[in-house]
Amino acid sequence: MDNYSINDLVKLSGIKAHTIRVWERRFRIVSPHRTDTNRRRYDGNDLRRIINISILRRNGFKISRIATLTGPEIEEKVSFLSRDVFHSETLVDSLIISISRYNENEINDFLIRSIMNRGLEETISEIMFPLLNRIGIMWQTGSADICAEHFITNIFRQRIISSIDSLPSMAKPGSKKALLFLPENELHDLGLLFYSYIIRKMGHKTLYLGQTTPVSSIIDLVRQWEPDIILTSLMSGLPGINSEDFLLQLAELFPDQKILVSGLLTDAAIKLKHSDIFPVRSATDLKLHL
Repeated sequence: MDNYSINDLVKLSGIKAHTIRVWERRFRIVSPHRTDTNRRRYDGNDLRRIINISILRRNGFKISRIATLTGPEIEEKVSFLSRDVFHSETLVDSLIISISRYNENEINDFLIRSIMNRGLEETISEIMFPLLNRIGIMWQTGSADICAEHFITNIFRQRIISSIDSLPSMAKPGSKKALLFLPENELHDLGLLFYSYIIRKMGHKTLYLGQTTPVSSIIDLVRQWEPDIILTSLMSGLPGINSEDFLLQLAELFPDQKILVSGLLTDAAIKLKHSDIFPVRSATDLKLHL
């Protein structure tokens, strides 16, 4: 996480490339090095400085004023502004900086304060998922390696699991039963864990199978446990399998269950318009089926 193009900075900070170039020339805000082909490359310090400046400008500071501040002065002002956990963009920016330093304590402090003030659902929807989207951009452009993604994803996973463990163990009278799993070769379970939390919080029962679960292995389990709902998700695609065919297979194998799907499967569900298959794009969508 120490080699960025100007396009990376644009995607991560929201500041236009032309603006960054003007700042370089007029205020010496950052000092990129040049490749053999004369392309700008930026390091982690440049990224953190640009994001910090983005936070200050969003809070009314003019660039001419920011340019007079030392690095520690900028960080001090940003640290103060980052205490406002209700400002989602500032919090996401602050977390990006913490991730670039692999500062787990700082990340957990931000998350705990956000959860205490806005609740877990809003923290996940407005902070965690937008942040993961930006980390995904970094990974796709090569400016962040898989370690950064795993680092922050596992911190988020721990927070969600901890919140699930804190929920009452007894389901409400007349509760529904939901079985949650990811298809074979699918490892991205953060969204599924979040939905498990939502279902449990609403007083229903869950059976969470998690990552890379073959459909054939849950046939007997469904017959035995008799869930009302089967919820699955997909983030990375089904190798050699058409998404619509996969959903039709689920509907055929489990005709007595309502099948909810999220991630890449939602478009296939919308296209199919099957009476037992429903797309879930958010916690709000999920709650409509409980």
